[in-house]
Amino acid sequence: MSNLAVANRYAYALFQLAQEKNDLKKVNEELQAVKSVVESTPEFVSLISHPKVTNQQKQQFIQENLGEVLSEMTLNTILLLVERKRIDSLVPMINKFKELAYEAQDVAEAQVYSPKPLSEKEQEHIAKIFAKKAKKSRLEVTNIVESELIGGIKIRIGDRIYDGTVRAQLDQIKRQLVAGTR
Repeated sequence: MSNLAVANRYAYALFQLAQEKNDLKKVNEELQAVKSVVESTPEFVSLISHPKVTNQQKQQFIQENLGEVLSEMTLNTILLLVERKRIDSLVPMINKFKELAYEAQDVAEAQVYSPKPLSEKEQEHIAKIFAKKAKKSRLEVTNIVESELIGGIKIRIGDRIYDGTVRAQLDQIKRQLVAGTR
């Protein structure tokens, strides 16, 4: 079975359990914290995936380092992945869980590209306006600063892009001038 299929199964099982206990948001936040640890600490990944380290040692390490900050449900899922030698499915499982949780909560993720960092108020304003366009109740905004943008913002929600940058407007004017419609 492919790594992605395994990750999807674990994510769906954890999603159903978290939904039953009304802990979707909490479990998602915990999993995002685990993902951040995994992505920022290569030593952690090499230890929990090393073939000479026993499953018991891996589980003990995880319990000692993550046991106090994770709920029992989240911790047990990670320990189960270790036990079944599926720890390589951890990050894909976390990504799938986030997708399922956001869909259930009617939330979408938005990346907002801007030439300078946006204030919290600006991010909230963008989230409010574009949540309606995305037909979601709420948007989780991530601001990505791209200094090569001249001005304006570009917003990506799922596979849709709203481009209000100066560069896009100049390109549109150029196309109209070349086509002779302006």
